[in-house]
Amino acid sequence: MTLPADLRAREPARAVRLLLGAPARLVTRLRRDPPPERVALGVLLLLTGIATAAGVLWSISVFPPVFLALPLLFGGLLLARRAQRQLAVFVAGCLGAYIIDLGWRATRPGSMAVVLVTGLVAYEFARSREETGLGGLRGDSVLVELRRRLELQGDLPPLPLPWRAESVVKPAGGGPFAGDFVVSALTGESRLEVSLVDVSGKGVDAGTRSLLLSGALGGLLGAKEPSEYLQAANAYLIRQDWDEGFATAVHLTLDMSSGDYAIGSAGHPPVAHFDAGSGRWGLVELHGPALGLLPDVCYEMATGTLRPGDALLLYTDGLVEVPGRDLSVGIDKLLGEAERLVTRGFAGGGEVLVNRVSAGSSDDRGLVLLWRSGQ
Repeated sequence: MTLPADLRAREPARAVRLLLGAPARLVTRLRRDPPPERVALGVLLLLTGIATAAGVLWSISVFPPVFLALPLLFGGLLLARRAQRQLAVFVAGCLGAYIIDLGWRATRPGSMAVVLVTGLVAYEFARSREETGLGGLRGDSVLVELRRRLELQGDLPPLPLPWRAESVVKPAGGGPFAGDFVVSALTGESRLEVSLVDVSGKGVDAGTRSLLLSGALGGLLGAKEPSEYLQAANAYLIRQDWDEGFATAVHLTLDMSSGDYAIGSAGHPPVAHFDAGSGRWGLVELHGPALGLLPDVCYEMATGTLRPGDALLLYTDGLVEVPGRDLSVGIDKLLGEAERLVTRGFAGGGEVLVNRVSAGSSDDRGLVLLWRSGQ
């Protein structure tokens, strides 16, 4: 049977994808389920010995000494320091076999230098992994899992009609970790609590603090009265005694049966409220110190009501702040873009606002958009 021309054309492309996908699938599998260290060390020693024997007894052009850099590199990924040292000693012995059998010039000093540098880099890699208390690729697996948990905590709970909400968090420079995070919970039959937090710093340091704080602050939702939430969060940060242990936060409590809300702010930009009756966005101004700076702080609350067609916009300063420009200019730009959502609808608006207002920003950005559909 002859295959159609379009199917025959697809076969080479499919073969290439399968060929290139095999190494990626292998690395993914090693990440999720790394082999025991003894097994990994045994396999790497065996491959090193086979490659050396083939180079010395068969062809140095096919298996040159520089090939021994590969076991060292994989050892840095899979082994702890002790096993990596054992592998390095064995590789050194194999290099000695090359030199004895073929001479120094035939083994190419440049290849030896590559193997030496690779061994040093791989050992440093193994050392840094061992300091985490997790051997092999488990260190990366833990970081991936922590990031995933932080992202899951930012997911807003499903809300009953007519309520809808979206949250968007973008790390600085497209990195994997952000200092901004969202925690939320349905803490009663019809009460929604949301807190948007901006932790000081960027990158992994801010990300690790975000993970710790998100668990603690998420646990406070529903455990404290709304008027006490930020005060309890502030006390928690004070106890941590971090060098850069401060954060800004905004806390929203919404009664979904009546539409009444209460907002508290700790050094956070003002919340924007869209009033469908007037067709305008307004700001809910609140003043209070950031979390973790001053002990025994009481935070004021602002109250209001979301009527059909109304919306609330919570955001971090990374969305509106640009060095050398007044913060109010960034807020005006945000509200200008938010005006466009009124005619197109708020669904999907969170991602639209972040991309339009702060594309290419060098700071973490977080946003929560909550609205009540018209009736």
